[in-house]
Amino acid sequence: MTRRVNTNPDFFGFAELLSDAERAELAEIREFLEQELAPLADEAWEKSEFPFEVFDKLAKLDLAGRMYPEYSSGHERRSALFNGFLNLEMNRIDPSFAVAGGVHSGLAMGSIHGGGSQEQRDRWMPDMVAYRKIGAFALTEPEGGSDVAGGMRTTARREGDSWVLNGAKRWIGNGTFADLVVVWARDEADGNVKGFVVEKGTPGFTATKIEGKIALRTVQNADIVLDGVRVPESNRLQKINSFRDTAEVLRMTRGGVAWQALAIAVRAYELARQYSTERVQFGKPIGGFQMIQDLLVKMLGNITAMFGVVTRLAQLSEQGRDTAEQAALAKAFTTTRMREVVAWARELFGGNGIVLEYGVAKLFADAEAVYSFEGSREMNTLIVGKAVTGQSAFV
Repeated sequence: MTRRVNTNPDFFGFAELLSDAERAELAEIREFLEQELAPLADEAWEKSEFPFEVFDKLAKLDLAGRMYPEYSSGHERRSALFNGFLNLEMNRIDPSFAVAGGVHSGLAMGSIHGGGSQEQRDRWMPDMVAYRKIGAFALTEPEGGSDVAGGMRTTARREGDSWVLNGAKRWIGNGTFADLVVVWARDEADGNVKGFVVEKGTPGFTATKIEGKIALRTVQNADIVLDGVRVPESNRLQKINSFRDTAEVLRMTRGGVAWQALAIAVRAYELARQYSTERVQFGKPIGGFQMIQDLLVKMLGNITAMFGVVTRLAQLSEQGRDTAEQAALAKAFTTTRMREVVAWARELFGGNGIVLEYGVAKLFADAEAVYSFEGSREMNTLIVGKAVTGQSAFV
């Protein structure tokens, strides 16, 4: 009698909630990503360099066009759940490639799509959908991460039909090469945060690559200095009038980070489960030992819980009923569970778990960045804590 082995990390079959057409489309996307992007990932990560052919390949896949079908041809609108699984597939191949693509299509394009006028959307979105122009999102500052909402030091001063920006930003993904950088700055006149699109080559704008990272090494994060950067009023995002508008962009992308955390956990589990069938110790595959099975089942339990959270969040988003507090809880919960999964996977690999060749070491390192960005666990916890108690515990 042949034993039935379930290799699917989606143990409860959440993907079955997708339509047949969506599942078929995802299968095609996965095959493309495995053939075209996966072979580039390890070398790029080790060298801390970004292979720009990735954007050409994403353009062939029309990845951004699937998210903004009104600016693309040949794609009908897909469900929020499909977009979540699409995010999972990208991150499963390589979190760095997914972050670079997500900064472009999620944060930068999302800011322009949600915060720009119709004229601004029509001006920038077609080139961004086609990856002819790459975007970046400049919010975090050297002295302002979690408290950037109240402590933003980058300023904007209106001078006639232009704005003059001064300040500094840090950890800006794609910042070293982006064609369009969405910069958030506090208006000196009214104190409100506004958004500006700074185009490549604008005088006074400099970006320097942050070196020495141990996570998401392929992503080109930058320190940015804005020294009298002058942008026209036509480049101010017309629907952004306060940090609350900025937070709306983060609400949408925070849910995406929860899917990213799930993807990293899924890939770590896949690698660990496969390794457990191949690695022989004491005369048999290590998957036959109780302690190894315990690690695998704990990983799978975390992954199943994470699937439940992100699936329900996607369903609420589809209905327009998702809240900032729900997105915050999803991000905090999934990234914490992800951290556990990659640690267990690295443990299962033993010494091989610290070698790039085996895959799990990169995931173990990358997970630390995902755990921290888009709001730390602590900040997202306080957002949810305020919602459930009615009391603000923010400093």
